[in-house]
Amino acid sequence: MTQQTLDALTQLVRDWDAALVANDAERIAEFATPDWTFVSQDGVYAGRDFLQSVAKGEVSHDTMSSELVSVLDLGDVAVVIARVVNTGHYQGQRFENDEWTSDVFVRRDGRWRCELTHLTPARSL
Repeated sequence: MTQQTLDALTQLVRDWDAALVANDAERIAEFATPDWTFVSQDGVYAGRDFLQSVAKGEVSHDTMSSELVSVLDLGDVAVVIARVVNTGHYQGQRFENDEWTSDVFVRRDGRWRCELTHLTPARSL
């Protein structure tokens, strides 16, 4: 992996965190492909459903902090593994998440966008 690719993906994750805290669905969508998909403990769902929830105010984030642990560069595909701590509200209920995420990014037309996000709750040690 080149330092340029690592720097680009690191900055992208920081900028995406900021968009999530801004609770701006359009801005968040700029970081994802139209087919963005989530996998979590609750199953598989479309990223567009998450974006609609943000737009409606059903989900909001107060904080979002991602610490990159590993980046695998496969050319026009990259896998970013991070520890993510975030807080906010979902349907009026407060949440505090500590998660491992694996994001699969694809590079098209010179920019990286997320195709798949896999979330796993982190175990307290």
